[in-house]
Amino acid sequence: QVQLVESGGGLVQAGGSLRLSCAASGLTFSAYAMAWFRQAPGQEREFVASITWNSGRTYYADSVKGRFTISRDNAKNTVYLQMNSLNPGDTAVYYCAAVTSRVGAPRAANEYNHWGQGTQVTVSS
Repeated sequence: QVQLVESGGGLVQAGGSLRLSCAASGLTFSAYAMAWFRQAPGQEREFVASITWNSGRTYYADSVKGRFTISRDNAKNTVYLQMNSLNPGDTAVYYCAAVTSRVGAPRAANEYNHWGQGTQVTVSS
Protein backbone atom coordinates (compact mmCIF):
# COMPACT_ATOMS: atom_id res chain seq x y z
CA GLN A 1 0.00 0.00 0.00
CA VAL A 2 1.49 3.27 -1.16
CA GLN A 3 1.60 6.05 1.41
CA LEU A 4 2.80 9.61 0.96
CA VAL A 5 3.03 11.69 4.13
CA GLU A 6 3.74 15.42 3.91
CA SER A 7 5.17 17.50 6.73
CA GLY A 8 6.74 20.89 7.30
CA GLY A 9 3.80 23.17 6.68
CA GLY A 10 2.87 26.01 8.98
CA LEU A 11 2.42 29.73 9.40
CA VAL A 12 5.15 32.04 8.16
CA GLN A 13 5.46 35.76 7.51
CA ALA A 14 5.84 37.11 4.01
CA GLY A 15 9.44 36.86 2.89
CA GLY A 16 10.06 33.82 5.04
CA SER A 17 10.92 30.24 4.15
CA LEU A 18 9.58 26.76 4.74
CA ARG A 19 10.80 23.32 3.76
CA LEU A 20 8.20 20.69 3.02
CA SER A 21 8.98 16.98 3.13
CA CYS A 22 7.09 14.02 1.71
CA ALA A 23 8.00 10.58 2.99
CA ALA A 24 6.98 7.70 0.72
CA SER A 25 6.44 4.07 1.62
CA GLY A 26 5.05 0.99 -0.05
CA LEU A 27 6.66 1.72 -3.41
CA THR A 28 9.98 1.52 -5.19
CA PHE A 29 10.67 5.20 -4.78
CA SER A 30 13.38 5.40 -7.42
CA ALA A 31 10.90 4.24 -10.06
CA TYR A 32 8.62 7.21 -9.49
CA ALA A 33 8.52 10.78 -10.65
CA MET A 34 7.42 13.05 -7.82
CA ALA A 35 5.62 16.35 -7.73
CA TRP A 36 4.16 19.02 -5.51
CA PHE A 37 0.77 20.56 -6.14
CA ARG A 38 -1.17 23.11 -4.14
CA GLN A 39 -4.77 24.10 -3.71
CA ALA A 40 -6.03 27.35 -2.25
CA PRO A 41 -9.61 27.72 -0.98
CA GLY A 42 -12.06 27.98 -3.85
CA GLN A 43 -9.40 27.28 -6.45
CA GLU A 44 -8.37 24.28 -8.49
CA ARG A 45 -5.36 22.21 -7.61
CA GLU A 46 -2.34 23.61 -9.41
CA PHE A 47 1.08 22.31 -10.33
CA VAL A 48 4.02 23.65 -8.31
CA ALA A 49 7.06 21.53 -9.17
CA SER A 50 8.09 18.06 -10.27
CA ILE A 51 11.26 15.98 -10.41
CA THR A 52 12.29 12.94 -12.40
CA TRP A 53 13.20 9.65 -10.75
CA ASN A 54 16.93 10.37 -10.74
CA SER A 55 16.73 14.14 -10.12
CA GLY A 56 17.95 14.63 -13.66
CA ARG A 57 15.25 17.14 -14.48
CA THR A 58 13.09 19.49 -12.48
CA TYR A 59 10.10 21.52 -13.58
CA TYR A 60 8.45 24.52 -11.98
CA ALA A 61 5.36 26.62 -12.31
CA ASP A 62 6.20 30.13 -13.46
CA SER A 63 4.77 31.52 -10.23
CA VAL A 64 7.38 29.76 -8.09
CA LYS A 65 10.40 29.62 -10.41
CA GLY A 66 13.45 31.09 -8.71
CA ARG A 67 11.85 30.89 -5.24
CA PHE A 68 11.07 27.18 -4.79
CA THR A 69 13.39 24.20 -5.19
CA ILE A 70 12.30 20.59 -5.47
CA SER A 71 14.73 17.83 -4.57
CA ARG A 72 14.69 14.18 -3.58
CA ASP A 73 16.72 11.66 -1.64
CA ASN A 74 16.08 8.19 -3.01
CA ALA A 75 17.97 6.60 -0.12
CA LYS A 76 15.44 8.16 2.27
CA ASN A 77 12.36 7.76 0.04
CA THR A 78 11.71 11.45 0.50
CA VAL A 79 11.02 14.42 -1.72
CA TYR A 80 11.43 18.01 -0.54
CA LEU A 81 10.16 21.44 -1.48
CA GLN A 82 12.27 24.34 -0.28
CA MET A 83 10.16 27.49 -0.41
CA ASN A 84 11.83 30.88 -0.11
CA SER A 85 10.55 34.44 -0.41
CA LEU A 86 7.05 33.31 0.42
CA ASN A 87 4.15 35.65 -0.19
CA PRO A 88 0.46 35.48 0.75
CA GLY A 89 -0.33 34.14 -2.73
CA ASP A 90 1.51 30.95 -1.77
CA THR A 91 -1.06 30.17 0.92
CA ALA A 92 -2.58 26.78 0.15
CA VAL A 93 -2.68 23.14 1.07
CA TYR A 94 0.38 21.52 -0.50
CA TYR A 95 0.15 17.97 -1.78
CA CYS A 96 2.82 15.47 -2.69
CA ALA A 97 2.12 13.18 -5.66
CA ALA A 98 3.80 10.19 -7.30
CA VAL A 99 3.60 8.40 -10.62
CA THR A 100 5.60 5.53 -12.06
CA SER A 101 7.90 7.08 -14.62
CA ARG A 102 11.46 6.65 -15.77
CA VAL A 103 11.03 9.24 -18.51
CA GLY A 104 9.66 12.53 -17.31
CA ALA A 105 7.85 14.28 -14.48
CA PRO A 106 4.39 15.41 -15.59
CA ARG A 107 2.78 18.73 -14.76
CA ALA A 108 -0.82 17.49 -14.98
CA ALA A 109 -2.46 16.35 -11.77
CA ASN A 110 -4.48 13.66 -13.53
CA GLU A 111 -1.27 11.86 -14.50
CA TYR A 112 -0.43 11.15 -10.86
CA ASN A 113 -1.98 8.14 -9.18
CA HIS A 114 -0.73 8.48 -5.61
CA TRP A 115 -1.35 11.47 -3.36
CA GLY A 116 -0.59 12.54 0.15
CA GLN A 117 -3.08 14.04 2.56
CA GLY A 118 -1.66 17.55 2.23
CA THR A 119 -0.01 20.04 4.55
CA GLN A 120 -1.24 23.59 5.13
CA VAL A 121 1.03 26.52 4.32
CA THR A 122 -0.16 29.94 5.43
CA VAL A 123 1.77 33.10 4.61
CA SER A 124 0.80 36.23 6.50
CA SER A 125 1.37 39.72 5.13
